[in-house]
Amino acid sequence: MSVVGFDVGFMNCYVAVARAGGIETVANEYSDRCTPACVSFGPRNRSIGAAAKSQVVTNCKNTVQGFKRFHGRAFSDPYVQCLKNSLVYDIAQMPTGTTGIKVMYMEEEKVFSIEQVTAMLLTKLKETAENALKKPVADCVVSVLATACDPELGGKDFDEVLVKYFCEEFGKKYKLDVKSKPRALVRLYQECEKLKKLMSANSSDLPLNIECFMNDVDVSGKLNRGHFEEMCVDILARVEPPLQSLLEHAKLKKEDIYAVEIVGGASRIPAVKERISKFFGKELSTTLNADEAVARGCALQCAILSPAFKVREFSITDIVPYPISLKWHSAADEGLSDCEVFPKNHAAPFSKVLTFYRKEPFSLEAYYNCPNELLYPDPTIGQFLIQKVVPQASGESSKVKVKVRVNIHGIFSVSSASLVEVQKSDETEEPMETEQATDKDGETNTEESKSEKKSDQPPQAKKPKVKTKVLELPIENSPQWQLADDMLNLFVENEGKMIMQDKLEKERNDAKNNVEEYVYDMRDKLHGMLEKFVKNVQSLHNKFNLEDTENWLYEDGEDQPKQVYIDKLAELKKLGQPIQERYTEAEERPKVFEELGKQIQQYMKFVEAYKMKEEQYDHLDEADVTKVDKLASDAMMWMNSNMNQQSKQSLTVDPSVKVKDIQAKTRELFSACNPIVTKPKPKVELPKEDTPAEQNGPVNEQDKPQEETADKGTIENTGNPTSETTESKPEMDLD
Repeated sequence: MSVVGFDVGFMNCYVAVARAGGIETVANEYSDRCTPACVSFGPRNRSIGAAAKSQVVTNCKNTVQGFKRFHGRAFSDPYVQCLKNSLVYDIAQMPTGTTGIKVMYMEEEKVFSIEQVTAMLLTKLKETAENALKKPVADCVVSVLATACDPELGGKDFDEVLVKYFCEEFGKKYKLDVKSKPRALVRLYQECEKLKKLMSANSSDLPLNIECFMNDVDVSGKLNRGHFEEMCVDILARVEPPLQSLLEHAKLKKEDIYAVEIVGGASRIPAVKERISKFFGKELSTTLNADEAVARGCALQCAILSPAFKVREFSITDIVPYPISLKWHSAADEGLSDCEVFPKNHAAPFSKVLTFYRKEPFSLEAYYNCPNELLYPDPTIGQFLIQKVVPQASGESSKVKVKVRVNIHGIFSVSSASLVEVQKSDETEEPMETEQATDKDGETNTEESKSEKKSDQPPQAKKPKVKTKVLELPIENSPQWQLADDMLNLFVENEGKMIMQDKLEKERNDAKNNVEEYVYDMRDKLHGMLEKFVKNVQSLHNKFNLEDTENWLYEDGEDQPKQVYIDKLAELKKLGQPIQERYTEAEERPKVFEELGKQIQQYMKFVEAYKMKEEQYDHLDEADVTKVDKLASDAMMWMNSNMNQQSKQSLTVDPSVKVKDIQAKTRELFSACNPIVTKPKPKVELPKEDTPAEQNGPVNEQDKPQEETADKGTIENTGNPTSETTESKPEMDLD
């Protein structure tokens, strides 16, 4: 079972995994532990992560990043409309009213939902984790909500200040309207991000230079940290309010804080660090990797949840960040009623059971009751219809128990509903069971004991037994922003098709690259290490048509099906493979001839030792040794003959004897001679001499002489007089 944590950031993502050695951040296919949160759409496939980041300039209209902020927002949301003009790519309204991203994909205009684009990014992160773990990833923990935050404050906001500054400067200095050219604007964003990072480490003036920026004009500018901080005064002023809010929610004072650890890329900005340190009156701690800490924390939480890992006693209690209330139409026609079911900072996951008295189906509406604190303009969570509610047989209202829950993911739902049906039975008379509700819409019911009797009732009096039957009720869920099942299935199906298309395009490109690589490789080798194995290089060049193939790759062969490239490579290898094989044979042949020669010499020495009547071979039959002598002599003649013949052979033709033939001869000689050479001497057993006691029959051990028992190898224990000896085993510290 895999244990994985994903930190899906605004600009970058990190993947952490838990292994036997602990938690580590893993690298992507570019050996980089940072994967850009970027997706690029092309005429044949998608690029995700680092590959997409490289297309930000060349394919700017179809390369999307920073889409995380559109989650859960309608297209008509003022925040979305405000951002619309600053985007390089286009956004559009989805049929459900949410925000979609408009791009050209597979040479068609497509509009993808934010959920789809995020799923593409998660697919890439999943692939990165699977490559690191060498096993599939099914479950993971993804970083999302904070306890106190400013959602519009981050590293990107500092980039915006720099971009605005240089747009104005280049407009005055070079008369350039940067925002009119999306490609130029993207390049400026990239350079400003680099400049921001440099200013965190240097306080002197730093240059910003971009060649061929717009209209073949080179631009340059400079800025220092002091000036930059002056421009960011309004942004920096937003650092303290979340910190103050955090203390209020936690009900702590600044003196109660032991240490302050900062994480996140933007926390490296000196002015940000200074304000946080000044607020808490403490030196900041930076013991964690500022970029990777969140992903590692996610992996830890995943390990805690996973049955495959045993984590030291350590628990994380999540909370409900915003108070959640329910409202409904009162049964007594008193208008709307509402109730706060989960107050702010309530522990999660958590379930509560609410009791209603109803005669017919009713609906509940869940919403966040703090619109001022909410990040989104719509506080609605969703509608929940409790179905198939009917009155009791007596016509009275039925008791309906509704369970509401905030699950481990922080998602609110009405998880179940049940109707308590009261049934009276006249067959058996038992003490009466009573039930008393504290409130018409109350939360708790009390129940008297069966053995308890009312004081005004005679001891012998009996009442009919009251039975209750619990019926599960269906619930129709209508979450405000959740995808409908049919839409979700469609998105999953489309994602599968796009993954397959990406795979096919990768295979096509790999086949094309194989042809290109073979052309370049053979062109160099024909004038190098393979030259002496070719009779006429120029003639072969003409047959190969390497230059024609190379030109074809960049013209008609630029966009061909995979099979065309496979056939082209097979055609080239048909000419090149024999040359390559002649080279390989010439390189390997001396080595295998040497191995055969060593083996022949070994067997000849064996024959000579036998003839010299050495003791270790005196058990062998002369006929077997004669066989070894003949086999070794024949092998020597075969080797000398082939070596002489090959030495007269030209390197430009196929060899007279191949490496595989020499190796086969070596194996043949070994299998025939080795059993004879290594035949062991037979063991000679000496006759056993019977003792007088054994001749006369069995005797008791205590009657045997001490010397005899000692000779037999009896071990005498001088310590604890136990009947058996116990072998001690070392203890293994499993910790």
